[in-house]
Amino acid sequence: MRAAGLLLGVMALAACDPAQVADKVGRRAADTVVRPIVADYVPAGQAEAATRCIVDNASAEDVKLLAQDVGVGAGSRTVANVFRIAAQPSTAACLAAAGITQLRA
Repeated sequence: MRAAGLLLGVMALAACDPAQVADKVGRRAADTVVRPIVADYVPAGQAEAATRCIVDNASAEDVKLLAQDVGVGAGSRTVANVFRIAAQPSTAACLAAAGITQLRA
């Protein structure tokens, strides 16, 4: 019984796609960069939803760019990237669905 559980655990780990794992880690890192930026422009209650919309709609390249600022203050280029992503149609639709009508620098 114990061996079966161990075997299932190993199989589950083997099924993980390294690219998906890397993307998930990158998006979590990007989240920590985007959240404080967004918090400066929307009410506190909306910052979580706005961050989620931006990170979920960021391309893989955008995620890499955002994640580079983990642990440091985001510069003007990073802030500009956040607003560029927010302006994309899919992100804007997500923001509107969350009741966030204005996210501008």
